[in-house]
Amino acid sequence: MSSRLGIVFEPAGSGFHTFRIPAVIARGELVLAFCEGRRHGPGDSGEIELVLRRSLDGGRTWLPLQVVLAVPGKTCGNPAPVFDPASGDVVLVSVQNGAEAAESSLARGSDPEDGRRVFVQRSADAGTTWSAAVEITAQVKPADWGWYATGPCHAIALRSGRLVVPANHSALPNGVNGGHCIASDDGGHTWSVGFVDRNDEPEINANETAVAELPDGRLYFNARNHLGTGPARVHAWSSDGGATLEAPYKGIPEVTAPGIQGSVLALPDGRLLLSTPTDPAVRRELAVFVSSDAGASWEPLLVVHPGMAGYSDLVLLADGSVGIFYEAGETSSFAALCFAKFAL
Repeated sequence: MSSRLGIVFEPAGSGFHTFRIPAVIARGELVLAFCEGRRHGPGDSGEIELVLRRSLDGGRTWLPLQVVLAVPGKTCGNPAPVFDPASGDVVLVSVQNGAEAAESSLARGSDPEDGRRVFVQRSADAGTTWSAAVEITAQVKPADWGWYATGPCHAIALRSGRLVVPANHSALPNGVNGGHCIASDDGGHTWSVGFVDRNDEPEINANETAVAELPDGRLYFNARNHLGTGPARVHAWSSDGGATLEAPYKGIPEVTAPGIQGSVLALPDGRLLLSTPTDPAVRRELAVFVSSDAGASWEPLLVVHPGMAGYSDLVLLADGSVGIFYEAGETSSFAALCFAKFAL
């Protein structure tokens, strides 16, 4: 069963109105917990900063909040962090847009000054300090895409060293969602677009995406089916490091969920974990599912938080347990961001 280790981000006394959109990575006893610090309200627009808390003891205690990225007049969001195995640096990919721009208009816009743009930062000292954000939009966003979202959750480093960031976009002019990924083979300095999946039919509408590497080297992508008429979660596989998909996204009938982000994690024994709230109507009952057949089928493993709960991210910890960084609250699904861990 899970063990709640406490609240990592809560608004009271922080100078932020709301914290949302968790992403977490770990190396040894170092755990880095990222999220969006929403300055003036709970919504997805407005001035939003990327913030971080670091743990040096496997998530038992946390150092003070750090601001990793803040741009006046901008929304900075969707953190997708990963450790680069070659350099040891932390690589953080994120997006920005004008603070007053609405998602509906961004999804159907051409990419004006306030449109969604993609950036990368680095830390060579375990997240203590960070480089300036370098824009990579021209490398990873075609001109006929409007909306753009990285993750939101951790990215991964493949055994080959390639960095893969799961992502999604909207295709112009109608703004239909589609899944994609971006990849870097030089430690996050240059990037390219991998697979692009688009479905104009009503059943599948791949949105916020997570990724894991399977023991046979294939990649498993699991996404939110945002506004689709099929199952709440969809998945697909890649046999070439994310360059293409073996087949388009398809629904996962055995996983019930509201329309929401989820996270996947590959375990050393080859199993996969998936975290998502499970009430189909309300963001509540955050649970973890397990798959022993590379994601082809899923079964419930445990309930992390039976009450209101939202976005989450999974991480393997140094002691062999699994950490989960998640949104939760009594009357709101994102009153605070909590960290728990469980043994397998």
